[in-house]
Amino acid sequence: MGSATRQATAASQTLLKGLGAKVSVATAEQLFAAGRALAKSAQLQATLADPAIAPAEKSKLITGVFGKKLGADASKLLAGIAAQRWSSQQDLLAGIEDVAIRAAATAGGASASIEGEIFTFSTAVSSDADLELALGSKLGDPAAKAALAAKLLGKKASPSTVVIVTSLVQAPRGRRIGALLAHVAAVVADQSGASVANVTSAQELAPATVKALSTTLAKQYGRQVYINAQVDESLIGGVRVQVGADVIDGSISARLAQLKLELVG
Repeated sequence: MGSATRQATAASQTLLKGLGAKVSVATAEQLFAAGRALAKSAQLQATLADPAIAPAEKSKLITGVFGKKLGADASKLLAGIAAQRWSSQQDLLAGIEDVAIRAAATAGGASASIEGEIFTFSTAVSSDADLELALGSKLGDPAAKAALAAKLLGKKASPSTVVIVTSLVQAPRGRRIGALLAHVAAVVADQSGASVANVTSAQELAPATVKALSTTLAKQYGRQVYINAQVDESLIGGVRVQVGADVIDGSISARLAQLKLELVG
């Protein structure tokens, strides 16, 4: 991520924060739709990502293109995001997506268990190859994938989770479904001031172990840490923990691989 994009991302998130409690799930849904529309227009992307064009002109262009298709809040956010200086066209699309996810998370409120619902959905998808293919195939119809995701989530999932997942499966931007959902969970957690730890073990961890690990990581990172526990028998034993870019690999398979390297060396 270039320095321009880092600054643009921070500025865009500040715009969202400025809306406060006004943010709604509809605002998030409209931002997702606008992002998909922009992804289909290389010319519009190029114009909005051009640093030579004044921010006011970019905002005016957004208003002209989308007009009354967006609500007041979504229009304000999109215009503000487009007015920033992004390092690339893809970064611009990622910036819109980021704010849309955060908007949905904010609209959901503290009572919504969005991270947990995404973890559950991700586990269900990864355990079924046909389902994973149906949602992740580049050849699949976007609307059909959204409908399938909505059906799988059911009526028990929060509106925020449904909007996030159904919107992103339509425009994964080259990411596999597993990586996409992991990214979403991390963004949602960050919006609430928390982090996600992807914990992989050879066998399912006991609830007490998961709780203890969460407490330990929370002390280490100074914020609440949600555990996304996964099972991978190839690890043989031990645990692999990843929080953002930090990886703690205490699995037996990792130790054996290191030992093999030392013997060869």
